[in-house]
Amino acid sequence: MADQLLDNTLGNLASSLPGATRVFHRFHLDFCCGGQKTLRQAARERNVDAKEVVRHLRDLDPQDTDAIDWRQAPPGRLIDHVLSRYHAVHRQQLPELIRLAARVEQVHGGREECPRGLTELLIAMHQELESHMQKEEQVLFPMIERGAGPMAGGPISLMRFEHDQHGEALARLIELTDDMRPPQGACNTWRALYRGLDELRVDLMQHIHLENNLLFPRALGQEVFHG
Repeated sequence: MADQLLDNTLGNLASSLPGATRVFHRFHLDFCCGGQKTLRQAARERNVDAKEVVRHLRDLDPQDTDAIDWRQAPPGRLIDHVLSRYHAVHRQQLPELIRLAARVEQVHGGREECPRGLTELLIAMHQELESHMQKEEQVLFPMIERGAGPMAGGPISLMRFEHDQHGEALARLIELTDDMRPPQGACNTWRALYRGLDELRVDLMQHIHLENNLLFPRALGQEVFHG
């Protein structure tokens, strides 16, 4: 059982085990952009104890109703979910996070722990993510819903590349904010900012996971899940 988990990919595990993404977040394992790596490889690269990850995965409740199994959902339903749960939410999240970050940098810029440059990073993320989502909404998703198959390969390759860029931006975000941990004595605005950034991280990783590991392979007629 342990070897079966260790030699499976993060993307497959995230898709098939309810609650697995929570475990991966806990151990900072990238199941979205890095979803093709095996658990064994990803744990080694992150210098975490793979057996400990396996233990947490085994402790998950297989009847966890918080997670929906999207593997068998029609592409149109999965697209609708991505649009309502992630595209719409990101458009609400980022403007408010930019406002909070600008406030923290303005008021606390003199503190050593201040995430200087965070506002600029979030503005860039907002612009890049909005452009990305519009390409999906106007070009790629309609192609997938028409059953374009291999013809969608070019746009999908571009979206995967941009997903990698989003992942790099998240890594910079984590570095700037000490993994979204507010310093001692942080004000309410600072704490609210970091809570919101952590929500953005979780949502964006799940968003990318659903597309990279489920929607895109299915659109291309590729195997989505290996049992």
